[in-house]
Amino acid sequence: MTGFARSEGETDGITWAWEIKSVNGKSLDLRFRLPPGCDALEVPLRALLSERLKRGSVTANLSIVRSTSGANLRVNRAALEQVLSLARELQREVGATPPSTDGLLALKGVLESGEEDGLDPEARARREAALLAGCRRAVDELAGMRRAEGARLDAVLCERLDEIAGLVAAAERTAALQPEAVRARLKSLVDALKDAVPAIAEDRLAQEAALLVAKADVREELDRLGAHIAAARELLAEGAVIGRRLDFLCQEFHREANTLCSKSADVELTRIGLALKAAIEQLREQVQNIE
Repeated sequence: MTGFARSEGETDGITWAWEIKSVNGKSLDLRFRLPPGCDALEVPLRALLSERLKRGSVTANLSIVRSTSGANLRVNRAALEQVLSLARELQREVGATPPSTDGLLALKGVLESGEEDGLDPEARARREAALLAGCRRAVDELAGMRRAEGARLDAVLCERLDEIAGLVAAAERTAALQPEAVRARLKSLVDALKDAVPAIAEDRLAQEAALLVAKADVREELDRLGAHIAAARELLAEGAVIGRRLDFLCQEFHREANTLCSKSADVELTRIGLALKAAIEQLREQVQNIE
């Protein structure tokens, strides 16, 4: 979801430039930096970016340079009078030096440009349309850059899924999951319960044996991991807006891997489970880049 785009142009006495930057984010977070007099653009800009982008933290910056710089300047008399009044009070109270003319004009709000007020509605609409068109070109470039990044990540995600599938297959092949091993382990545990003092009742012994079998059986977790791998491959083949759904699948991957490790009573199976968790975490990190 990372990218950068820029577009620039000139219209009705101004030169403008859009810069749009995108970084990773779980949802779509839009931020605009617009010069004074352009606040009316924010609503259509939000609609435009929300239509084209679905995830990421996006900042759109608009800079404007007027070709008639310094024209139609005027003094805000109310602001100037307020500043002079405060200056006179300070002179009386602390003997402050009277302000200079250039110092007064440099104060924010005292010197204003009257150009925007001189725009008729038709000229203002024409300027806003040109600025929106320029932003649309920048968004198109940004979307193309994000698509190119997604295409490169597709191979990386497939590689991570292949690694996870290989670890699941290795877990299924471990000796700990073979019927003979499960039977032998269960028999030793049941024998230990039978030899307990005081003796355990037969119905209680059956309950304990059933619990041991349920705890030792990780085939359900392995089957779910296989189903999640298939679902992830289908999403990648879909090629649409899949980032959030992949996020959810990664959570399910983690859940099954954690359960597998907690149930494991075999060193080799535990080792595979830890490697599986590491591969899933690598997959999750890459999924954060997917829209």
